[in-house]
Amino acid sequence: MQLSTFMPPATPAARAARALAARYHSESMRNHVMRSWLWAEAFAVVEDRGDIDHELLYVSAMLHDIGIVPEFDNVTLSYEESGGHVAVALTTGAGWAMDRSRRALDVIIRHNWPAVDPAMDVEGYLLEIGTALDISGARADVLPAAFLREVLAEYPRLQLAREFGDGVVDQATRKPHTSAHRLVAGGVVGKLEHHPLERQA
Repeated sequence: MQLSTFMPPATPAARAARALAARYHSESMRNHVMRSWLWAEAFAVVEDRGDIDHELLYVSAMLHDIGIVPEFDNVTLSYEESGGHVAVALTTGAGWAMDRSRRALDVIIRHNWPAVDPAMDVEGYLLEIGTALDISGARADVLPAAFLREVLAEYPRLQLAREFGDGVVDQATRKPHTSAHRLVAGGVVGKLEHHPLERQA
């Protein structure tokens, strides 16, 4: 498994999602969304999962944290739900059918669930375990070590621990009814600081 194994979809929605993430995210967060997509796709290979909507997975990965940035921060909604609605708007503009645009919202919301049943939502499952690896270090031993190192060299973690930690704490403080509060209560800040991949970055 190598970085070159995985190529972003060459579609208008995929290009637009990456451009939006690049415009509004810091470099640390841009690298995070790219790694999250790569981890998700790599888990699909390791687990031999087929029938994946790769464009849906890519768009959802690019936009899964866009709700944290001030321009898309919703007063009451969780950041993942806010980001999901950004994905709905983007994919609707790209010509996706209503049901498929709704799937982008579902996948982004579910990436923050404690667990997702792949039989119910395989893209949501893959994004959840991909982001869990990048944020908390879950299942870091499942993917090949050489692949982890190659991805980290291309997309280093930089200030992810501080930036994402600060962002989710802010969300939890202002919106204690959302999943951000559960993440903070579950020790996400410490998990970021002591992430196993930080030592390889």
